Amino acid sequence: MKTKHKLISIPLKDLQPHPMNPNLMSVQAFKKLVAHIEGSGNYEPIIVRSHPEKEGLFQCLNGHHRAKALARIGFDNADCIVWDVDDKQALVLLTTLNRLTGADLLEKKADIVKELSKTYDAKKLSVMLPDSRKSIERLKTIKKMAKLPQVENQHFLAPMVFFVDQKTKTIVDQMLETAVDPEKKATVAQRRAWALIQILRKAKRA
Repeated sequence: MKTKHKLISIPLKDLQPHPMNPNLMSVQAFKKLVAHIEGSGNYEPIIVRSHPEKEGLFQCLNGHHRAKALARIGFDNADCIVWDVDDKQALVLLTTLNRLTGADLLEKKADIVKELSKTYDAKKLSVMLPDSRKSIERLKTIKKMAKLPQVENQHFLAPMVFFVDQKTKTIVDQMLETAVDPEKKATVAQRRAWALIQILRKAKRA
């Protein structure tokens, strides 16, 4: 299927953020984005559409922070891909373009960090990569992971993902850390899962 998308250079002054953009980048992550673009000159093109109300202008669908970073650095123009979408399609894109991503395979991520560590120290990598210096140091120590054992009855553990604000996360982390798992040889993930179950059971009985 052929697309009508085109890559063009657009003055940053002609780019307008979408008022309903739900994506928010932390201050630290934004600093790393600025450092990356400033250091390499590379960035993913910004996804835009013709502004529905302001002739001659464009509205960002994906890349709001990249546009801000380019302006912060001093760029005049940004490489953009123009998509022909209506208002409803724009809203769908706002909630998906920043979310349809995969997850890093820990072992492969560790291999990358170890390879980069031959050239850069952890402090430098913490500026270049989205990971903190502490996370990078941990990744450098990860060894080859053994194959997972077969699970009885061919049932596999199901991951659970939920989102909370930073204050709630801090409380949850503190409670999980203070819970005691009787299985001393369990992994960190297993101990936290056990602790969470105990907390939920206690809350249910209350």
